[in-house]
Amino acid sequence: MEPIIPNVKSPRRYDSPLRQAQARRTQETVLDAAQHHFATTGYAATIGAIADEAGVSVDTIYKTFGGKPGLVRAVYERGLKGQGPGPAYQRSDDMRAHETNPKTIMRKWGALTAEVASEVTPIRLLMRSAAATDPDIAALLREMNDERLNRMRHHARFLANRGYLRDGVSVAQATDILWTCSSAEIYELLVVERGWSLSRFGRFIAEFMIAALLSESQ
Repeated sequence: MEPIIPNVKSPRRYDSPLRQAQARRTQETVLDAAQHHFATTGYAATIGAIADEAGVSVDTIYKTFGGKPGLVRAVYERGLKGQGPGPAYQRSDDMRAHETNPKTIMRKWGALTAEVASEVTPIRLLMRSAAATDPDIAALLREMNDERLNRMRHHARFLANRGYLRDGVSVAQATDILWTCSSAEIYELLVVERGWSLSRFGRFIAEFMIAALLSESQ
C-alpha cells in the first residue's frame, strides 16, 4: 500500500505587491510626520510624537528607519529626489547628456538646484545644528557633504570633458564652485533670510555658474 502524501499547501508569501505598496505608503506617512516635527520642533522631536502623528508604533519606526538619525537620513534622501518626475539627479544627467548649449545646461542646473534646495535645506540646517551635540548626526552630515562633493566633481569633470570650462578653471576649482552653489548656506542667506523666490534663486545660481565657469565665447 502506497503511503498517503498529505496535501500540504506552500507557505503563503507576504511580499506581495499589495503588501509592498502598503509598506511604502506607511513609510511615506512616517516621513511626512518626521519632516513636520523636525521643522517645528527641531532635532528635539521625539520618535513617540512622530509615531503618533503617523499612526504607527514606535517599534515600527525603529524597525524601518533605525531611530532618529535614520529618519533624518530618509527625509534628506527623499528631498534629494526633488519634486519632478523621477529623481532630480537622473533628470540632470539625462538633460546634460543631450543638451549641447552649456549656458542652457547651467540654467537648467540652476532650476534643479532651487528645486532640490527647497526640499533638503531645512533638514540640512537641522543636521548642522544637531551635529554639535550628536555624533551620529555629525557623521551623517559629513557623509552627506562628501556625497554632494562627489556629485559636484562628477559635474565638473563633465564640463571639462566637453571643453566648457574657461581657461584657468581646473576641475578642482569648478568642483568647489558647484559645491558652494549647492550648499545649504547660500540658500539660507538668499531665500530664508532675504526672502528670494525660488525662481529668482535658481536664476542667480545659473548666472553665477555661467560667469564663474564658462568662457565668454560659450
